[in-house]
Amino acid sequence: MAKKKEYTCVLVETDDEGITWITFNRPEKRNAMNPTLLVEMEQILYELETEEETKVIVITGAGNSWSAGMDLKQYFRETDKDPVVRFRAMTAHRRWATELLTWSRKPSIAMVNGYCYGGAFISLAACDMVIAAESATFGLSEVNWGIIPGGNVSKVFGDMVSYRNALFYAMTGRTIDGRKAVELGIATLAVPAEKLREETVAVARELMAKSPMVLAYTKQAIRAVRGMDMDQAYEYLGAKSMALRAADPEQTRARGMREFLDEKKYRPGLEPVKRPAGER
Repeated sequence: MAKKKEYTCVLVETDDEGITWITFNRPEKRNAMNPTLLVEMEQILYELETEEETKVIVITGAGNSWSAGMDLKQYFRETDKDPVVRFRAMTAHRRWATELLTWSRKPSIAMVNGYCYGGAFISLAACDMVIAAESATFGLSEVNWGIIPGGNVSKVFGDMVSYRNALFYAMTGRTIDGRKAVELGIATLAVPAEKLREETVAVARELMAKSPMVLAYTKQAIRAVRGMDMDQAYEYLGAKSMALRAADPEQTRARGMREFLDEKKYRPGLEPVKRPAGER
């Protein structure tokens, strides 16, 4: 039976397969992120990390937007003279978008159904995969109203696209559709809007067929080595590999080698070794 929980600005639903759908729920504001939404997301992701029913996290938006970024009125103007609320909102945002989501053991997918602007790129970058509607619209509009892409938006955008493209889109404010987002490295896949949920579920199921511990260590390794040189990465990955062998309760490596080398049951280049009964 599906499990639902409704917050002021966010909806959370875990379906029978173990996919937890997090929906930014401010459609009348194109899901712009106000202080309440940011604090709620911190609480939600903190709780999901240890919730056994959640196998994959999908983040999307209600209505025609994923998120229009930070709420200009409630996040900026109304907190300019309220340092307490501003600090709480900024801290919550940084914690869930750059810590809890980035380093979560659960695989995460951003299902981008529409507009994705400005500050939304921080949480977008924190997701492991981005599946976008071809009609989705991405953009950095900060230059149009007098600010820079701050709050680490410039950093994460520059990490996703090339240096020249980061300058071009940040300085012109031009928009990017779903297909172009894949070309630039912002999105992983782009599909027709009517196929968006179907494709997202298909990818989630593909992830759930694999060992959760192996997936967690894999995503953590890919993220961690980006800031390392070759020697550091070599040492880190060696230690991470040994740690995985000790931490994986399903002993995926041992079973995979046995079933491929000795029993000829599967082809690791084309499919995952099946998980033990009771763990699927």
